[in-house]
Amino acid sequence: MTNIPITVYGCQPDEAALLREMAPRLGVTLTLIEAVLSETNAGLAAGSRLVSVCHKSKISNDTIHTLSQAGVAYVSTRSVGYDHIDVEYAASVGIAVGNSAYSPDSVADYTVMLMLMVLRNTKSTVLRADVHDYRLHEVRGRELRDLTVGVVGTGRIGTAVIDRLRGFGCQIVAYDSNPATSVSQDSLDELLQRSDIVTLHTPLNPGTHHLLNRERISRMKPDAIVVNTGRGPLIDTEALIVALENGSLGGAALDVLEGEGGVFYADRRDVPIGNKALLRLQEMPNVVITPHTAFYTDHALRDSVENSLINCLRFESEDPA
Repeated sequence: MTNIPITVYGCQPDEAALLREMAPRLGVTLTLIEAVLSETNAGLAAGSRLVSVCHKSKISNDTIHTLSQAGVAYVSTRSVGYDHIDVEYAASVGIAVGNSAYSPDSVADYTVMLMLMVLRNTKSTVLRADVHDYRLHEVRGRELRDLTVGVVGTGRIGTAVIDRLRGFGCQIVAYDSNPATSVSQDSLDELLQRSDIVTLHTPLNPGTHHLLNRERISRMKPDAIVVNTGRGPLIDTEALIVALENGSLGGAALDVLEGEGGVFYADRRDVPIGNKALLRLQEMPNVVITPHTAFYTDHALRDSVENSLINCLRFESEDPA
């Protein structure tokens, strides 16, 4: 089959360039829409059974229903997670949903970088250097080889993080409800009690929402560091802030955050930010915040775009109209 129509929403210029390059080779005709998918623009997919979306905003059930009325049968998200889509509701209106794998190395590299940034007090060091204060800070850094790192979630990304950590010589413990690695597996409570760093790589679902809640955070070491490059709601943000403020946690590095929608991926320099938790965390010298960018590398972007198209084609070949 050739010239198969696919409508792509939330298509940024870098993705558009890759999509135009890939389209002739894959035999697809693309409608590229810069705006994220919403109820108001879902009708633009009329004529396409196949739709590709980004992860940057929640897709409402009303929007899914509108896609169904427009004749869409398959939605491919250009992300590993699809917690922004109600998959069961989509199935109830005749739409299948698929996700797109991409290089786990992008997030794994970034995760280790965030660990090192907090361990070496990089935030305050760079801020002082920016104003030409080159004195040594009274707070010394810590070395990974002296620490125990707990990896929660041992899928492709968690396993890639473990592979990198082995080179630092630190002790590694892991937890996964379905372990797929030879690394020593602890219960989650044991991991939290043993670890100097806890890094989260588990999917977001009802069972993992607020996986790190007030009770579990209270079981961690008082100088422990939390790293999250998974999904923001894996952590109860208010409980995290309380623990950081009262000194019962040593620091945090967060590439994702509850309530990040409408803030991350936007220029908010001249616009008030209503997310009070984000503002409080950014004030803390032992917290590093980045805007959901761990995945964003040349390699991973190409993977996610191409695999989204391939998923659409695979669906069409298996379930033709």
